[in-house]
Amino acid sequence: MDALDLARWQFAITTVYHFIFVPLTIGLAPLVAGMQTAWVVTKKERWLRLTKFFGKLLLINFALGVVTGIWQEFQFGMAWSEYSRFVGDVFGAPLAMETLAAFFVESVFIGLWIFGWDRVSKKVHLASIWLFAIATNLSAFFILAANSWMQHPVGAIYNPETGRAEMVDIGAVLTNNTLLAAFPHTISAAFLTAGTFVCGIAAWWMVRLARSKKPEHLETARTVYRPAVRLGVWVMIVSGIGVIWSGDLQGKLMYEQQPGKMSSAEALCEGTEAAEFSILAVGPLYAGCEDVDHLISIPGITSFLGTGHFSGPESYLPGVYDVQEQYTERYGDTTASGEAVTYTPPLAITYWSFRLMIGFAAFSVALALAALWLTRKGRVSDNVWLSRLGILAIPMPFAASSFGWIFTEVGRQPWVVAPNPTGIDQVRLLTERGVSTAVPPGVILTSMIVLTLIYAVLAVVWYRLMHRYTIEGAPGSVRDESPEARDDDPDDADRPLSFAY
Repeated sequence: MDALDLARWQFAITTVYHFIFVPLTIGLAPLVAGMQTAWVVTKKERWLRLTKFFGKLLLINFALGVVTGIWQEFQFGMAWSEYSRFVGDVFGAPLAMETLAAFFVESVFIGLWIFGWDRVSKKVHLASIWLFAIATNLSAFFILAANSWMQHPVGAIYNPETGRAEMVDIGAVLTNNTLLAAFPHTISAAFLTAGTFVCGIAAWWMVRLARSKKPEHLETARTVYRPAVRLGVWVMIVSGIGVIWSGDLQGKLMYEQQPGKMSSAEALCEGTEAAEFSILAVGPLYAGCEDVDHLISIPGITSFLGTGHFSGPESYLPGVYDVQEQYTERYGDTTASGEAVTYTPPLAITYWSFRLMIGFAAFSVALALAALWLTRKGRVSDNVWLSRLGILAIPMPFAASSFGWIFTEVGRQPWVVAPNPTGIDQVRLLTERGVSTAVPPGVILTSMIVLTLIYAVLAVVWYRLMHRYTIEGAPGSVRDESPEARDDDPDDADRPLSFAY
């Protein structure tokens, strides 16, 4: 394998590993903040118990996400230094904003939240978790701004003297219509992940305690875990609607900006009206779409996703052959090394990642419907199938998010910066031209092996810690540790000061 193949594998491995942790942090942080808000407002102990329980799981996930994410930016300057040279003036700006305006805010206020339970007032402590949650989502916005620019370059010009893209309008980068569609889709998916996580764990605990038939366990199931189940259910329902709405918006934008991505996701060879949505296809997708048989299809759905029309001339969509012909005419048929350029993304990956993204998300729908029905009218369910479905559903939105990310990135190939045919199509970069010319394949291979092993160990650590504290459950008893509570408690009157002259 040459340096390009190894660099692509390395970035794919490390990115997918890192992205396992990202959706849960983005979605769970506001949910934990909401639980703590409920405790501060209602003074009901159950919300403090849930805050402590899910807050601990949030901290574990956040810590592993930070560790696995740091390496991403190092790769831009090493294996992908030619890419960084070309886009650094534009791509570096939102990354710097993410680091300065978002990540530092996250670090400061999560630290205050961890160590401030008994040191700052309730309102200040509550504000710290909300600021952390807001900063986490702001961080996602800046990262997606950078990625959306790669999908649809705006606010930049190409300087032929330096051979680089140069930013001329940061406002255009931060209001890119690709970003405005990708951000709500990513955040909705993150909330779907977090809602499934909370509901699945709480459902497992609720059923376990309800089946014990002990009065104290039934009370805990009713007062602590059932509210968490219902919270997770409503988060899943609302975020699921958001995922569908924003996904539809993205599909229409993709056919305008990257028609090859959506056509390859359907293995659609020729342009057609009333294009069917393929549910199951068999055949050698790796070799092209000629010999692929679509066994199960729904008429008109793909055309609706791309154009908003089920049939008629307005529903026409180009096929992968049409896109190949258009791009060859516009951008040439050979690379710098003289090899033929294939403007069609890998069909097998795009086709199946798109379907796996949708298929895995369906488990969250099943859990939401089952939990909503079995806990209606104040009921505490002891249905073992709900418990099993909860555990089964927990990893599914993680997988759906990962396959969605794979589809987004692989579907852009062979471009690392896709051209914008309606604007600055000179700002474009083939993936093969973004890899470093100075880093030998052996170095990339060695670092890839080492990083994969390290990430594998971290994945085991993450799972063991999450499993350990999940099966411990919410703390049996908690107390208000805030300074206000100590002032009202005569037993704490002689508590020594942590600092005094």
